[in-house]
Amino acid sequence: MARILIAEDEEALRLLTARALKGAGHDVITAADGGAALDCLTREEGRFDLLLTDIKMPVMDGIAVALAAARDYPDLVIVLMTGYADQRERAVNLNALIHDVVSKPFTLAEIKTAVEDALAAKAKRAPVAASG
Repeated sequence: MARILIAEDEEALRLLTARALKGAGHDVITAADGGAALDCLTREEGRFDLLLTDIKMPVMDGIAVALAAARDYPDLVIVLMTGYADQRERAVNLNALIHDVVSKPFTLAEIKTAVEDALAAKAKRAPVAASG
């Protein structure tokens, strides 16, 4: 079980994604915008395994959240979501910081797979980080 923070401004998608990931056994916290997500990360001192964030959101977009999260919590795995091709292009420069960009609309199976892949990648790199 992983601890996941979802930042998504579209309420229905946020709730549906959270329900699916909770159903897969994860502990899920949600935020309605990037500012709330960053506040939550700070309040929880980065104690999440994965940040799943939309790119285009009010207050603070997902790119800004990802940059701040990667800087302050380098062990946090980041997966971005977007329905916009131009936003996806903005994320290309973040390849070193993010694990994946998931295109919307997605199925619940697709988002679960993306999350599991990201968590598996984190598990593989954890022993290297601990010994190095």
